[in-house]
Amino acid sequence: MKYKLIAIDMDGTLLDKEEKVSEKNKEAIKRATEKGVKVVISTGRIFTSAIYYAKLIGIMTPIIACNGAYISEYDRENVLLQHPINQEDMEKLIEIFEKNNLYYHFYDNENFYTTDLDYNSLKYYEWNKKQKEENKININVLKNPVEYIKKNNVKVYKVVIMDEDIEKITNIREELSLYENIEVVSSWHGSLDIMYKGVSKGKALKELCKIYGISREEVIAIGDNENDLSMLEFAGTSVAMENGIDLVKEYADIVTETNDNNGVAKAIEKLIL
Repeated sequence: MKYKLIAIDMDGTLLDKEEKVSEKNKEAIKRATEKGVKVVISTGRIFTSAIYYAKLIGIMTPIIACNGAYISEYDRENVLLQHPINQEDMEKLIEIFEKNNLYYHFYDNENFYTTDLDYNSLKYYEWNKKQKEENKININVLKNPVEYIKKNNVKVYKVVIMDEDIEKITNIREELSLYENIEVVSSWHGSLDIMYKGVSKGKALKELCKIYGISREEVIAIGDNENDLSMLEFAGTSVAMENGIDLVKEYADIVTETNDNNGVAKAIEKLIL
């Protein structure tokens, strides 16, 4: 099989536990692109965060961000797909989060919004301190997010809620399942990702392949968590990380090494090189 595209998740897959890309992973990706294979980052993260890592490994193809709610070319001049959450639904979601005293943040294609510097927003705040200006993520701490969204017509592509109480997260997920216009998946322990209904990495990857004229049989997808399943289901060949959740490993065609042991590189070497 001659593969034409590899879609790679970031956290828990391409990135190690220190959120770095190993030299072996970089080299394998470089060699794959030299063979004419498109390498696409497919992440739940904000687009600007994905760009940082795309630059790091030299990927110039489009990026699937926000779990598939936003796809844009590297330079952001050609947005290929976008599915923001309706403003009315955002109001309802924020009401639920605040009623249950939940930490939450949300983002558009380049701005990160939160009401509290905690969990991931605190992580990015600390990350910004070490970065050059062009690599920093715009973090906005809002007193009244609903008012801000209305006033500035913010396109919210993804919302994240986090809590150490797993039972609380489980209960909230059940409540959110009653809302018809949103999609809910988990990408990390103790957190939920919320997007517009029908949004997924898999559907985004399918649309991207249509644009490129690439069949699903010519696609490899590599991931580790629940939000990667749709992507793995679409791809002709699915690869799970050894550190991935059991559901992903049970589904995948191949299980590669962990993210701390160059699992992406080893998958690329096996299937492409």
